[in-house]
Amino acid sequence: MNESKEKTVAELKSQIKRLNSKAGQMKMDLHDLAEGLPKDYEKLMEVAAKTYEIYHQLEQLKQQLKQLECHV
Repeated sequence: MNESKEKTVAELKSQIKRLNSKAGQMKMDLHDLAEGLPKDYEKLMEVAAKTYEIYHQLEQLKQQLKQLECHV
């Protein structure tokens, strides 16, 4: 693996780690909001959309990492 690929793999792993942490927090926030329903129901769609987007980004980054690691 050349140096630039190593850096890219390391960067992706770092991004995934940070996003995993954020995704976990969003999942807990969504869970807490759901448990409190019907209170704050108007926040539900916004929090759910943000949670979805983070998990979508996370999946894309994992796919990129997998492709990079397969082309070593």
